[in-house]
Amino acid sequence: MDEGIDADLGKVDQAFFSEYLYPNLGADRDDVTLGPTHGVDFGVLDVAGTALVVATDPVSVLPRLGFDRAARFALDIVLADVAVSGLAPTHLTVSLSLPPDFGDDDFATFWEAWSDEARALGVSIAAGHTARYSDCSFPWVGAATALAVGDHDDVVRPDGARSGDDVLVTKGPAVEATGLLTSLFPDEVPLSDDALDTAQARLDEAGAVRDARAISAATHGGVHAMHDATEGGLLGAFFEMAGAAGVRFDVDTSQVPWRPGVREAADALGFDPWTATTAGTLVVAVDPTHTDDVVDALDRQGTPVGVVGTVADGEGVTLDGERATKPRGDSSWPVYAALAERAADQ
Repeated sequence: MDEGIDADLGKVDQAFFSEYLYPNLGADRDDVTLGPTHGVDFGVLDVAGTALVVATDPVSVLPRLGFDRAARFALDIVLADVAVSGLAPTHLTVSLSLPPDFGDDDFATFWEAWSDEARALGVSIAAGHTARYSDCSFPWVGAATALAVGDHDDVVRPDGARSGDDVLVTKGPAVEATGLLTSLFPDEVPLSDDALDTAQARLDEAGAVRDARAISAATHGGVHAMHDATEGGLLGAFFEMAGAAGVRFDVDTSQVPWRPGVREAADALGFDPWTATTAGTLVVAVDPTHTDDVVDALDRQGTPVGVVGTVADGEGVTLDGERATKPRGDSSWPVYAALAERAADQ
């Protein structure tokens, strides 16, 4: 499923993390109860008995989406890594390194939309830094740190899957990649107007915060692990969660939900939907006695979800009874690069 992937693009792999990052983490402090771990979305600090969940992500601004839509998309991506902790995001710090030609009016549109979305999600912007610098360019224009405050007992760890759990998937493969590529490069997508509109609408489903909050509210203690399937796609998320917990995921692909337009866009653009980035799609390991509660909570807010498999003793991932191969990267990255180069030449 990973032919044509450039493994040098996107997040570093576990080998790079273990060799270069993990041995060099500064001072050892007792208040870091969960530090940097490959495949785990966030860290946890203990502050006088209270859990402080923290995660940092790039800020990616895509002007072709329009600055209002681009802001909401960027913020939802930043907040997702904290939301999957089971605690609702509460605070945010933002550092923006803006291109010199990012005008004041466009920035105002962007920042007002960012603030409106943060307000809707109950998130306060607590600190930051904003400047224009030469050599900065879209889409990568800074980074942001999201925080959540709550009880340690309420924290859901991405490495918490247990043998016997049900595996649930919301939305399905390549939701983000489909919406993003067809919205950024509509003239390069060989689809009919109706099919293109359907594929582009997937971008509005790339947020995971509201779904994560609904899942956490549905059950206390029944959700053992939750992960946003970003780079490496849904298959990569299965491997990350299974590897982090030291278990095996057995998946029935016929039970995985698919959003309209995803298969068509993947065929038209030539990427593997199983290994394409899909922010907004959650993978959840749930005690079977709580599965119906989680499914009902997602149904009430109109989010498609499938009970796609089980967690078992062992390692790795099986798809329909066959051993799967871990992705070496993200199948949407080389497609994005090719489309961007083609658009620049026109």
